Amino acid sequence: MKDKDLHAHHISQQFNSELDDIKTRMLEMGGLVEKQVADSINAFMSLDSGIAEEVKRGDQLVNALESAIDEECTIILARRQPTASDLRMVLSISKALSDLERMGDEATKVADAAMKLGELGGLPRSVLEIRHIGDHVLTMVRNALDAFARFDSEMALKVAEEDSAVDMEYGTAMRSLVTYMMEDPRSISSVLQVLWALRSLERVGDHARNIAEHVIYLVKGADVRHADIEEMAATVQELPDR
Repeated sequence: MKDKDLHAHHISQQFNSELDDIKTRMLEMGGLVEKQVADSINAFMSLDSGIAEEVKRGDQLVNALESAIDEECTIILARRQPTASDLRMVLSISKALSDLERMGDEATKVADAAMKLGELGGLPRSVLEIRHIGDHVLTMVRNALDAFARFDSEMALKVAEEDSAVDMEYGTAMRSLVTYMMEDPRSISSVLQVLWALRSLERVGDHARNIAEHVIYLVKGADVRHADIEEMAATVQELPDR
């Protein structure tokens, strides 16, 4: 059920507030990471070292937020000893924090590649692959966070489905760029930076899918981390919200 409050009925209003707080802070961290990814793509496309440096500085804040919010999760687990949906909430947030932190790491790698590419003299060829896959991955990140905010397992499923499309796009782009390097060996150093950036963006998509899986676990109470898309769809469609 969309916008479902999974922890609305506690004797302790303070417990409600604690759960709301860690969820809100995690989503705010997600917004920062989403901006990091978007900025890293812009830095790459424009070879803007200033934007790239800003992405790298932002990674320190993301790392600090992950540690602080995860510590709050640990305290809640120890103090409240939550069960059922409350336990799933805390665990899902803790796991999502890890995925968001790794997204930030990948955005930093894209920023690094942008700076190195600038030092090499510019874009080796049209890099529409970066823009196309980057936009696709950004949509996945945004929708994964929205699904978590709304407890929307159907939207989470769509994010997981999009990951398969990104993987195919990534494979096609890799083959195209390898062919380009073979045809023009002088481009190898520059094209390698594009390959590294694409790899990092593909990994951001993987982490967005992970967050979508956490949402399904939270809402349905089923672990779908190793399930294929058909199994995930069956879980979302057939199991009641818990």
